[in-house]
Amino acid sequence: MLNDTIAAISTPPGEGGVGIIRISGERALDIAEKVFRPARSKDWRREGFKLHYGHAVDTVTGEVIDEVLLAVMKAPHTYTREDVVEINCHGGAVPLRAVLKTVLTAGARLAAPGEFTRRAFLSGRIDLTQAESVIDVIRSKTEASLKVAMSQLGGGLSAKIRSLQDRVLGMLAQLEASIDFPEDDVDEKSRQELRETAGEIIGGLDRLLEAAARGRIYREGIMTVIAGRPNVGKSSLLNALLGRERAIVTDVPGTTRDVIEETINIRGIPLVLADTAGLRETGDLVEKIGVEKTRQTIEEAGLILFVIDAAQGVTGEDCEIIKTVDREKTILIINKIDVEESPELPLEEEWSIPRVEISALKGEGIEILEEKIEHMVTGGRTGSPDSIIVSNIRHESALVKARGSMEEFMSLADEGVPPDLLSIDVRGAWETLGEITGSTVTEDLLDRIFNDFCIGK
Repeated sequence: MLNDTIAAISTPPGEGGVGIIRISGERALDIAEKVFRPARSKDWRREGFKLHYGHAVDTVTGEVIDEVLLAVMKAPHTYTREDVVEINCHGGAVPLRAVLKTVLTAGARLAAPGEFTRRAFLSGRIDLTQAESVIDVIRSKTEASLKVAMSQLGGGLSAKIRSLQDRVLGMLAQLEASIDFPEDDVDEKSRQELRETAGEIIGGLDRLLEAAARGRIYREGIMTVIAGRPNVGKSSLLNALLGRERAIVTDVPGTTRDVIEETINIRGIPLVLADTAGLRETGDLVEKIGVEKTRQTIEEAGLILFVIDAAQGVTGEDCEIIKTVDREKTILIINKIDVEESPELPLEEEWSIPRVEISALKGEGIEILEEKIEHMVTGGRTGSPDSIIVSNIRHESALVKARGSMEEFMSLADEGVPPDLLSIDVRGAWETLGEITGSTVTEDLLDRIFNDFCIGK
């Protein structure tokens, strides 16, 4: 399949000013020559990395399909390290499909999902970590998540993994040498040196794993639920955080009957913010369903914004609700502080929950709340998102597995196990780290990874 010349629409579906058909492979220029009718330059094949004006024509009828600009990029200085041609059409669905159809008729094959990036990986232009970061760049929800993805695309994580893998390989070479040459058996001094090296490798893995939870948040966002009894200002808080009127706000309890979700950027952290139905006992069937969905959403949430009404103070319903939430991931929000007289409120220490006082209606205290959210989500760690952060669950799982192998090596080395058995765990760690960068990856794993990509990437 690598000998095939592939093609696909590389721009998103829908209408736009420009749409692009990408062609990659050894026959890219020949196929483009059948489709492209230049308006001026007849030597466009020789002139790489330039735009050439002309028309895309039907290879069967010769009819003009669209007015286009053709970009020629010659191997190896391309995304795939193959010859690449991009046909810039008008960005409507009909002209794009028509041009793609004639490109396929001319001899190209429709690209599989992620096949352009897969060829970039197989050609050695990027490693697997960088390849996976391409989709993270595309799906970035905030500037911070974009920085994480760009850091990985630039090879920062890859370099760290390769450095650890090289140290593991050094251990493996020493162990296997003692297997092949019994006279060079691993003595106690050598065992101690290997244990020290393994400890340093474990330390390096731990540092990467420490930032993994934060990395997943930057990549995927965190489910955040606004919870509380009816009419405490949950929908007003949603609107205040969004900066627009998204939820209906009335004085009537039970106005919100379903879970309303919006994604918001809080200091670079993407929050999937959910406004929920007020928690209370009700005989209204529709509201009852909404309350049940609220309870389920709270259980699944990574962060809970528990709102109470400063004007009414803490009620029995509030006390019942607080018993059902995970306090370690909850921020207590005292809303309606603009009300002049209010009952005495619980101290932060009494409920063991960090608290923020706000007026969602007037926007007071929102910045302090955002600061509290950032601190809660990041655990107070303020490392730059463009530093080396593991954000991919596959990478995190591999790091955990490699760490387990090194821990097992340490345990067996302390027991005086012979080198041939020690090498099994060391080799396992080396191969697992290689799965992250792609140096020891299998075809099945590649299929699973690139199937998540869009067709034109």
